Parts: sequence; C-alpha cells; structure tokens
Amino acid sequence: MGRPIVAIVGCPNVGKSTLFNRLIGRRLAIVSEVPGTTRDRLYGDAEWKGVHFTLIDTGGFDPVSSDNLLQRVRAQAQIAVEEADVIIFVVDGKVGLTADDEEVARFLRRAAKPVILAVNKTESPTHRLQAVDFYRLGLGRPYPISAIHGMGTGDLLDAVVRVFPPAEEEEERDEAIHIAIVGRPNVGKSSLLNRILGQERVIVSEEPGTTRDAIDTRIEMDGRPVVLIDTAGLRRRAKVQAGLERYSVIRALRAIDRSDVTLLLIEAPEGVTSQDAHIAEYIIEQGRSLVLVVNKWDLIEKDSRTMQEYTRWVYTRFPFLSYVPLLFISAKTGRRVDRVLPMALRVQEERLVRIPTGELNRLVREWLFQHTPPSKGGRRLKIFYATQAAIDPPTFVFFVNNPRLVDSDYSRYLENRLREVYSFMGTPLRFLFRPRRGRSR
Repeated sequence: MGRPIVAIVGCPNVGKSTLFNRLIGRRLAIVSEVPGTTRDRLYGDAEWKGVHFTLIDTGGFDPVSSDNLLQRVRAQAQIAVEEADVIIFVVDGKVGLTADDEEVARFLRRAAKPVILAVNKTESPTHRLQAVDFYRLGLGRPYPISAIHGMGTGDLLDAVVRVFPPAEEEEERDEAIHIAIVGRPNVGKSSLLNRILGQERVIVSEEPGTTRDAIDTRIEMDGRPVVLIDTAGLRRRAKVQAGLERYSVIRALRAIDRSDVTLLLIEAPEGVTSQDAHIAEYIIEQGRSLVLVVNKWDLIEKDSRTMQEYTRWVYTRFPFLSYVPLLFISAKTGRRVDRVLPMALRVQEERLVRIPTGELNRLVREWLFQHTPPSKGGRRLKIFYATQAAIDPPTFVFFVNNPRLVDSDYSRYLENRLREVYSFMGTPLRFLFRPRRGRSR
C-alpha cells in the first residue's frame, strides 16, 4: 500500500498553495495574490505525528470561467477527489461563505471521501468566530486556520490523520519485481505493455485517457517473477479542457510507491516537459529506481547523430539523472522494445548491491586524500568511517565529527566517486551523515 494522499481543493486565491507550503515545510508551490497562479499540479511529502502522507496542491476552481462551474469542478478536481484518501477543502474566512463555496461543497458531498473544512485567513478573533458560518456547507466542523502564520494547522492535521484509512497489516513480502510504467497521457504506456506481453492485455486508443484503472500483470522474465503496473490515465468524462494533464500524475504516484523500478515514458516528438521532470523527481525522492524510455522514436527524422544529440538534450533537462539509463523505442513498431525489461531487471539488481564495510572505508580514505573535506568556522569535516546500512535503495551512513560541516557539493563528490566504482545504474543513493558517538574533535 502506498502512503495516503491528501488533496487540497478550493476556489482561487483562498490560500491553498500557502497551506501546501506550510504543511510540507518548504516553499515549493508558487504563492501569489493573482488567482490561478498554480498551473502545474504540485505534490510533496508531509508528516504529522509520525504519519507520512503525500500532499497534492490543486489549481483553483475558476468561478469566472465561461464554462459551467460544475464542468470546471469535474475537469480540475474530479481526479484529485477520486484518487485522494482525504480532501482538505479550503475557504476564505475573510470573504465569508460564497455561492462558489456552496457549489464546490455540493460536489464534494457527493464524493465518498472524507472532507476536512479549513477556514483560512482567520488571524483575527472576529474572523475566527465567523468561521462557524461555514457549518452551513454541510461538511462538518470548520477548522479556523491561518496558513501564512501556521495558526490552527495542528488541529487541522489531527483531523486529517484521524480519518486516514486504517493501516493494513504488512503482508508477506512479494518476491516479484514490480515495474511501473508511468508518463503523461498518450505517451504510449498501454501500447508498450501490450507489445511486451505480445497481446492486447489493455485497450489502446489514440484518445488520451482511455486507461481507467491501474492494471497489474504478472509474468516471468528469465525465470524471475515480474509484476508490470500500467498506470491509469484519466477517465474519459474528465477530459474537459483544463485539468487533463495536471492530474494525470496522481494515480501514477500510487503505482510508483508500489514499484521497485519505474519506466518513465517520454514522447519523442514532444520531448521532455515540466510534467516529466515532476514525475522523475518524485520517483527519485521515493527511492525508486528509474529507466527513461523515449517512445515514438519512429516519428523522428533521424541522421547518424540524432540519437546522440537527443540523449545530450535529455540529460541537460535532467541533470540530476546522469546515472539513469536511456532507451529509444517504438512501442507501435516494436523497435528495441525487447531491451526494456532486461534493462529494468539489470537496474533492479543494482538496487541490491552491498559493499563490504572494509572495501567502502578503503575507498573513502582514498577520496578524502584526493579531495580535502570542507571546513566552516575554522572546523574541518572529518569522516571517521562509513558503512552501508541498507539496500533497496542503497543507503550509506557516514560517521563524522559534525554533520553540519557536510555541504551538498561534498556529498555529491562522494556519490560521484562511489558510482565510478559501483555504478548503481538507475538507482538513487541515500547518504546519511551522523555524529560519531563519544568524544569527537
């Protein structure tokens, strides 16, 4: 089971992105007084009292659109509402209850999901008292908060965590390798799955959003059990102008959480988009391995240098993925599709590499000699020893005199040197720096 998903919804300029930034603890979403600033769906990891969940920041329901409001609601929120475990409905406590809030509330009441009502911008006692007016929405208790100051967000999070689905008992570990196929609508996810399987396992259509639900297919590859996860696209009824691509990734999040290796499909003619970058970042943040797959390569006019130039361009857009393999395929013609699963399995093997402690420390001593550690305030970083604490993904602990002396450049240097010896192809590495117990100097 993946971590719970919480979607923040509401009309424009009620403070959804400010609340999103507050709850994830960093300034990720763009905050502006101009309604409609949030154009890309953003997501981030949040935690409250030891409970981890994924938070979704959605675009506002635009009441001034020429479209009917309910159509806009369906277009921009239906996927978020259907896929989230809990909805935070944000309203403006300064403006008070509006007809647009009531319209959105009617939509949310029809969804079989818990809705937590957050009355934002209630810094003053008067506005906090007026929050009771929002009981009229029929969504239960309104929680007065100030997203910008953090007031009341603890009570709000208590309410959110309280209605999470009960955690299921951990089942016996499935030894199968789980490979998720993700990407924007119409990049060829279902076509790739069908080509790999050699049959029409899932419906393929030229219309984006045909795949309705996540589909798991169990196969064997070189004697090893493999589960292929074809991530769902959008429901056809949600294909209404805005919101189509914005929410296509929400279902993919759950598939990524369940995967060992993720195949991120990129459409060759269109190239790398900001949505692709969002998905790639999430995959790496979740510690999943990754293979970049450029599909529809048959549609590109080519010469002897096209693949090399395209590769250079992709890694320029994805500088943080220099260790991730890149494949060029055509799911339609079958060109190079036979390389996809072997590459995914090879990447999975890299997740399980364990370096002996003695060998790791020998290497670290060499790296320290070749590049002196940084210093701050007259104190120089000292690395006493290192050990690999885990695999899947590979996690390394460095015991140092002061973890605050470690900067990102030196951490990146250590990772690059480690990959020169053990490539860990396609697999993110986790580096932890901890103080050595006892007296340090």
